[in-house]
Amino acid sequence: MRAPRKIGIAVSRFNEEITKRLLASCLKTLAAAGWRGPRARVVSVPGGYELPWAVAELARSGRYEAVIALGCVLKGRTRQNEHIARSLVASLHKISLDTRVPVILGVLTPDTWEQAVARTRGALDRGREAALAALEMAALREELRRG
Repeated sequence: MRAPRKIGIAVSRFNEEITKRLLASCLKTLAAAGWRGPRARVVSVPGGYELPWAVAELARSGRYEAVIALGCVLKGRTRQNEHIARSLVASLHKISLDTRVPVILGVLTPDTWEQAVARTRGALDRGREAALAALEMAALREELRRG
């Protein structure tokens, strides 16, 4: 699979221990695919609620073949996580369709801290999955552009 020109990555700092793991795995996977250096633009935002804005700015810039959103909206004692997760997913989907730039959902919505940690390594590594999805979608986008 051929690497895209450039990929944008927006990462949330909320639950930073988890999001740092997602980002590290994502970047490691991209590098292993032969993709290195200034071909990635990583921006960070305070939390999951702010991710759609950053993703939209990256996608609308016209400089990225795909944009990855990384975050962790962990279940708490209230239902706030449900509202944030629902809004986040719907917003990211709309951004992808409106801008015609693939937006990759690398946002975890676990019930427990243990579930979140499990999704940062091994077979459940969502950072790795997000990178692979971005590479595949960017390649598909390029192929479809060529006709």
